[in-house]
Amino acid sequence: MFVVWIDAAHGAGERVFGLTLLERHLKALKHRNVQPGEVVIDLGPAQSEEPAEARRRWPFPVRVVRNGGSIAQRLARSAIGRHVLALDARTLIDARLYDFVTAQTRDLAVEDGHAAMAWIADPAALDPDALDLRQALGTTLPRLTQAEFPGFIRNLRRTLPFYLFRIDTGAERAKVERFLFWSNYKGSTDFFTKYVYPPLVWLMVRPLARAHVHPNWITIVSIVLTFAAVPLFGGGYFLAGFLCAYGMSVLDSVDGKLARLTFTDSRLGNVLDHGLDLVHPPFWYCAWAYGLSQGDVESPVFLASLAMLVLYVIDRLILKIYPTRFGRGLHTHAPIDGFVRTFISRRNINLPLFTVGYVAGFGVETIYLIVLWQAATCLYHGIRTAWILAYDRPIAAGKTEAA
Repeated sequence: MFVVWIDAAHGAGERVFGLTLLERHLKALKHRNVQPGEVVIDLGPAQSEEPAEARRRWPFPVRVVRNGGSIAQRLARSAIGRHVLALDARTLIDARLYDFVTAQTRDLAVEDGHAAMAWIADPAALDPDALDLRQALGTTLPRLTQAEFPGFIRNLRRTLPFYLFRIDTGAERAKVERFLFWSNYKGSTDFFTKYVYPPLVWLMVRPLARAHVHPNWITIVSIVLTFAAVPLFGGGYFLAGFLCAYGMSVLDSVDGKLARLTFTDSRLGNVLDHGLDLVHPPFWYCAWAYGLSQGDVESPVFLASLAMLVLYVIDRLILKIYPTRFGRGLHTHAPIDGFVRTFISRRNINLPLFTVGYVAGFGVETIYLIVLWQAATCLYHGIRTAWILAYDRPIAAGKTEAA
């Protein structure tokens, strides 16, 4: 078993999205299912108070010590005879690095600017006189390169290089929070999620994170708004329906960002969020047509909405083929696929389109247009998937993934 040693001689660090940097280390270890024999929080020679983070329940033992001397000397007292992951409580580390680095059989250092972490079998490999972890790495330890790191993130449909930041000031914290926020956006998504909603999401995520609001509560509000919109649209109350629908569309980005930025994502939250995204759009489309036709289920516009439902299901089934074969989404295959994802038929494209058409007095015509757009999207995905399967298979796509 290995030990995680955290140098907390300078405190628990700045709060990033409501969490101290020490707390982020502990939460990241738990989130990535890293199982050390123990986590040692070294407060240095000062008789400072035991940090509150150490008193919480964690899936691994946490011990607080107060060692004096250089980094190597303090580390050696806590890691005798064990491999050690050395961290700094002033550093924010890419969560993917914890399990990747501890799975290595060789000593390894990771550094970027002033931030560093080390995976070593013997603290003697560190500079015996250094007082800072990055200085202690010296030149003897091999460095992890970006080329060695599997940077593809399947859930975000993008490749992201690993990162480390040392945060000593509020200005540095603000800069890192911005970086983390944008790094948690999907590589391929619709136009409105990518370009229109982010300022609203940013304004909501920060105070919610600092208030320690769990993202599942945001998801529950989103669910309420989603299903409240259906009878409102169906009853012809389109203004109220639009307010619910756009509220849900923004919150759909908020809960995911909040979960990933605070390590509070859960299996239940993922099921609720992704299940809601998958199921609700056809109900909105049918409700639009029902409201416009004043409840006439035999009207051409309502029958068109049923055709939309069929096309939607077919499209979703087609999109299951690529990840089943290659372990990642179709829209990650090539740049053209990511580009097409920006404006294909999806809720966040169809909702603004219908809003404009309804306000302009062409609600019925817009629904016909949306049905045609869904048919075109379905056709594109079908042809594209068949082409890839026959002629353009990705080479070892799964080997580049990181969870």
